[in-house]
Amino acid sequence: MEYVYAALILNETDEEINEDNLTNVLDAAGVDVEESRVKALVAALEDVDIDDAVSEAAAVPAAGGAAAGGAAADEGAADEEVDEADEAEAEEEDDDDDEDEEAGGEGLGELFG
Repeated sequence: MEYVYAALILNETDEEINEDNLTNVLDAAGVDVEESRVKALVAALEDVDIDDAVSEAAAVPAAGGAAAGGAAADEGAADEEVDEADEAEAEEEDDDDDEDEEAGGEGLGELFG
């Protein structure tokens, strides 16, 4: 969420939403910046009018859906790309963990015959 909030801050201050500006805002907030997430968010927001998306989302109750479809789809695309980057990173970490577990379990079969 920090990444989306940083983009909203840049939009509110009429700054360009690019990798450098987004990284600077996140650094200033003390966030451990992941370059892949920054790139994904900047790419996802490239053709999105954030002001329109926010105003449309604010006009619809949280339980509503049909009227906010376009805005939700645009924002959802940005979140999806960031989530995909997170999932890819998590898979890499899981692979590393599996390798560590396999190495630590070697020789246990010999204990139990």
